[in-house]
Amino acid sequence: MPFDALDADLNARRVANLYRQRRVLAGPQGAVVDVDGRRLINFCSNDYLGLANHPDLIAAAQAGAARWGVGSGASHLVCGHSAAHEAMEQRLAAFVGKPAALSFSTGYMANLAAVTALVGRGDAIFADKLNHASLNDACQLSHAGFKRFAHNDLEQLERLLATTEARRRLIVVDAVFSMDGDCAPLADIVRLAERFDAWVYVDDAHGFGVLGDGRGSVAGIASSRLIYMATLGKAAGVAGAFIAAEAVVVDYLVNMARPYIYTTAAPPLLAEAVLASVDLIEREHWRREALAAHIASLRNTLAGSGLLPSATPIQPLLVADSAAALVLSQRLSDAGLWVSAIRPPTVPTPRLRICLSAAHSADDVARLNQTLLMLLQETH
Repeated sequence: MPFDALDADLNARRVANLYRQRRVLAGPQGAVVDVDGRRLINFCSNDYLGLANHPDLIAAAQAGAARWGVGSGASHLVCGHSAAHEAMEQRLAAFVGKPAALSFSTGYMANLAAVTALVGRGDAIFADKLNHASLNDACQLSHAGFKRFAHNDLEQLERLLATTEARRRLIVVDAVFSMDGDCAPLADIVRLAERFDAWVYVDDAHGFGVLGDGRGSVAGIASSRLIYMATLGKAAGVAGAFIAAEAVVVDYLVNMARPYIYTTAAPPLLAEAVLASVDLIEREHWRREALAAHIASLRNTLAGSGLLPSATPIQPLLVADSAAALVLSQRLSDAGLWVSAIRPPTVPTPRLRICLSAAHSADDVARLNQTLLMLLQETH
């Protein structure tokens, strides 16, 4: 039976310490969560600003549900595009300094939509080797020539651009790399795009709300060649994504991007919550200041312990192998701290992916620091 083969594949993953399981939360996201019957300090959420359970967002969603109902009823191009969606797109475009924006149900969908619409056979994509899986999938599905350059290697990217004869050229990069926490040199990449007549598609899932005074990784970079995508389920605390670009690019996606055209619009109540979130991101600078203090505390305490270089809320701690990652994650859980073990094939090198949030207290971070120090000393 075909199911036997599925069981065999799953068992092979178990033996290799690569098997994945979901854990069940019994309440909302926050610095402390109820998971599998236990209270744990949460160091694996992408809720970097602590907005996912903010009362302003809850009130906006409730008011949105009262006004718009729950479902949107249809795709944006049929009858699903509400005034709430329109207001959200205009607000997001203005916030990140682009002429227009287009909303999507997920970041994965936004990446698939944009890349497959903008390039195809006869075109070329140049992508960082550490890009997110959704970008890699989009590049492969586009049928364009797909060339990858070594992580943040601008010299290799320049050589590839200089030798291409493609009709359209698209550089595709993460702004903040989700498993390493480091950043792409976006200003230099845009300069290369200007030289070699290319577009730059930036996935800023982990920078929006956090970097650039909240406006994201491209804040201060003015270029019509820049096509900007950010997700709304991480620092913004809601759900969905948007692409901000020149008006002609957004209009092109409305007409050509299949994942946009053939998908039911997200509930308008979420758009109302996003509007409330952007107001908080813009106004409450203390959240980013708290994050910066937490990052400095962790890095100062764990210097020399295997942390990868990162100035973002994503702080990866490399470990020997997948088994060690699972053991360390479980020991932390036993101590009341939830930190995810990230293993292949998601990453080439097993690690703990520590995520910090403005919702954490200084005591939360100090507890994590001291527990990790103790556990690491025991293993050496």
